[in-house]
Amino acid sequence: MTALLTRRRRRHVWQGVQYTVFVAVLAAVAALADWGRLRNQFARKDLAFELFPQIITTALRNTVLYTASGFVFGLALGMVLALMRLSSAAPYRWVATVYIEIFRGLPALLIFIFVGVAVPLAFPGTEIPGGTYGKVALALGLVAAAYIAETIRAGIRAVPKGQMEAARSLGFSHTRAMVSVVIPQAIRIVVPPLTNELVLLFKDSSLVLFLGVTLDERELTKFGRDLASQSANSTPILVAGLCYLLVTVPLGFAVRRLEARADRAK
Repeated sequence: MTALLTRRRRRHVWQGVQYTVFVAVLAAVAALADWGRLRNQFARKDLAFELFPQIITTALRNTVLYTASGFVFGLALGMVLALMRLSSAAPYRWVATVYIEIFRGLPALLIFIFVGVAVPLAFPGTEIPGGTYGKVALALGLVAAAYIAETIRAGIRAVPKGQMEAARSLGFSHTRAMVSVVIPQAIRIVVPPLTNELVLLFKDSSLVLFLGVTLDERELTKFGRDLASQSANSTPILVAGLCYLLVTVPLGFAVRRLEARADRAK
């Protein structure tokens, strides 16, 4: 008992030391920082107010539209790839595996450049439907599909095999059992990681600037950078970052709630 108390006391002392060091570092940073210059460069109220309402009605709206379209396309393609990876036909598995490995290994920036430059060169005179929105949906979807496919595949494998066997015993075909029984259960399992993927796509939408956009097609990062260059001040970038947090923080909270609910259901 004495040894146990001693170990517990040492642990408490060590935690106290860590907290003390952490607070001391924060205090030192706060004391040494030039808050006046920071405030003038990043927190000018007059510049911040000038961004509204356009930063919401144009930049944030476009960011949400880009993210939503990319996620829907990526979810559809990811579902197909996941089923191909689980297929008994070897060619399907090979194609899906090659796609997933390539698009998980390439930076998203290269995919945007590929969609914006290589596709028009490969197919002269061909326009991607939807203009910039279609290009962004394609680029984001191609990236997201590789990750979503692996997430859905893991969710399908997590569904007990008895579910498929029970459905087959009731006369369901393999395809109908998969669509009606297995996939709905798998989707419920993978909702938290899919929501995390949505958050990542929301941030990756900033790469749309490499496709070349008009003033009305700018998303948050491009909007903030343009206004920061015009005003020679970084306040627009800070406000754009806060707009990202308006979406990502609630989504992160939703993920934690979903994960907690899933843990309670086990």
